[in-house]
Amino acid sequence: MTVFHRNETREPLPDALKGGVVAIGNFDGVHRGHQSVLTRALEIAMERGVPALVLTFEPHPRTVFKPDQPVFRLTPAPLRARLLEALGFNAVIEYPFDRTFSQRSADEFVHSILIDWLHASEVVTGFDFHFGHDRQGGPAFLMNAGSHNGFGVTLIDAFRDENTEVISSSRIRALLAEGDVAQAAGLLGYRYTVQAPVIGGEKLGRTLGFPTANMQLPPESSLRAGIYAVRFRTADGVVRDGVASYGRRPTVTDNGAPLLETFVFDFSGDLYGQVCSVSFFGYLRPELKFEGLDPLVAQIRKDEDEARALLAGVQPLSELDRAIAFD
Repeated sequence: MTVFHRNETREPLPDALKGGVVAIGNFDGVHRGHQSVLTRALEIAMERGVPALVLTFEPHPRTVFKPDQPVFRLTPAPLRARLLEALGFNAVIEYPFDRTFSQRSADEFVHSILIDWLHASEVVTGFDFHFGHDRQGGPAFLMNAGSHNGFGVTLIDAFRDENTEVISSSRIRALLAEGDVAQAAGLLGYRYTVQAPVIGGEKLGRTLGFPTANMQLPPESSLRAGIYAVRFRTADGVVRDGVASYGRRPTVTDNGAPLLETFVFDFSGDLYGQVCSVSFFGYLRPELKFEGLDPLVAQIRKDEDEARALLAGVQPLSELDRAIAFD
């Protein structure tokens, strides 16, 4: 799948991708609500025999307007693209979003991007999608623009879970802040996953017999500190079970930024510098401060046993889950 980073040079879109069905949205999380929009776009593209594309925006608009309060991203751009590829899209356009772009009119958005550049034959988006300066472009505007310019518009209603509650990115973020990765997975349709390069640490885990792969999550992450049963995917695509600690390591340091430290079961090797993924399957316990290293080691052994038991025999929730958390 091709990822385009649109810029002001107006680089032409390859002919093979013109005239396609375009799903528009931020799609942070690519959760089940988003998937209702994305799946419909794929269905229409397949029916017509045209390419399926996603138009999204980077960085997240909320981060642009409130830089001192950056949004907790469920799926940073590379992981989101990987999920969209797994769904079956032909290309993703990551359009740069800044304050200058936000001042453009809705009419300019339609003509310069949807018509002149993408040659969209159909636009699929959520029922509440707004765009252009002061959010002047809404569903009615988009429908009218489509009827006057020769492209179709399909609006998708809010997707609700089994309890008739709307599935949203903010709801999933709140669950992760509580450590409820199991319920978050139910709304995502796959296990919550982070992706980052493996960095060097203090190597205390190696001394204790539990070497860890350390990853720095973005500072805006609100994932609850604690111990999790996880699956760890190395850069070569191999997936292994593990147990991960996220927090400030109160027994040994209790300072600095939170760190995700994963003890990968039955593995030895050098992972430094590799961009790896960690998928969260269950919350085991909160982060604790132990009176010395011996009780810490004893607890890690218990955590390992519990994580192995939790991960034994688990099945993928969906094809997306299979694509990121399973072999």
